[in-house]
Amino acid sequence: MNKVLENLTGVDKLTDQVIASDMLIFAKTGVTTYAKAITEAATPAVRNVLKKQLDEAISYQEQLSSYMMKKGWYNAYDMNAQINADLTQSQYVMEQIKK
Repeated sequence: MNKVLENLTGVDKLTDQVIASDMLIFAKTGVTTYAKAITEAATPAVRNVLKKQLDEAISYQEQLSSYMMKKGWYNAYDMNAQINADLTQSQYVMEQIKK
């Protein structure tokens, strides 16, 4: 399994932090995509469905970012701390790639 993971990601070990960070990126992308889709919706019925999906996507993103903040993995209100966390995580990934 580690070889498959390494082939897919470039690293042989994913941490919970890496997985959560990827999930947060995708959650934020989902929110943006739903918002854009609402502006392009052809009918009120489609807009209503997309608005419900947008609300769920926002809720998921909030839950995930709160979880990550509690773990110290995401510093939404402290840019310097977030930059340091990103650098540390990047260094970890680079070390894993070198192995």
